Amino acid sequence: LYMRNLFQGDLGDSTSTRRPVMTDLQQFVPNTMELAFAALVFAIAVGVPLGLIGAVYRDRWPDHVSRFVALIGTSVPVFWLGLLMLYVFFYKLQWLPGPGRLDTGMQVPDRITGLITADAALQGQWDVVRSSLSHLVLPAVVLGSFALGVVSRMLRSSLVAALGEDYVRTARAKGVVERKVVAGHALRNALIPTVTVLGLTFASLLAGAVLTETIFSWPGIGRYSVQAALKLDYPALLG
Repeated sequence: LYMRNLFQGDLGDSTSTRRPVMTDLQQFVPNTMELAFAALVFAIAVGVPLGLIGAVYRDRWPDHVSRFVALIGTSVPVFWLGLLMLYVFFYKLQWLPGPGRLDTGMQVPDRITGLITADAALQGQWDVVRSSLSHLVLPAVVLGSFALGVVSRMLRSSLVAALGEDYVRTARAKGVVERKVVAGHALRNALIPTVTVLGLTFASLLAGAVLTETIFSWPGIGRYSVQAALKLDYPALLG
């Protein structure tokens, strides 16, 4: 019966929310996608420059710093990093908001795409946009820390190999400026395996969102699954 309903798009009813599981997923999945996308943007924005610096300054102090940052990103447990970030930037410094999706008392905009930031922007609710983006910073950094290390190390190794190729030596022999050699020749080929890994990394971000969403009270699929597990909500877990 379950398989028959599954092929018809019916995942059953949640015993905790008393709603169809498909309805719950349509509500919570966009929040997780938004968080994972922000984490991926953070990983690319920080990981690519770190990998580039590490390859260009190979075996020198900038390379050691980039490798240390990548090691920290891939090694530090998500739950510990999340609590540390909340303690420092929310509790102590009060630079960023704490757990939750929006400020207290702020209404969620009418649903258009399911992405709160995009929906608020489309409806001109810029105060909601600012609140949404500020709440997005800490969980995106925490979730993207692992991806940052992966992107940085992958790009560094690929770029180091590319800088030793014949076409790079030929470009240098022709008198091409080193910046153009790295950016115009070696980096293009070095990005191919890195871009391939980004697809797998995005999938891992969706899976790793369980801990991040639990710590930051993020209304996504990860927190939904945790609450379903605690309440023994089997239809929700199966969905």
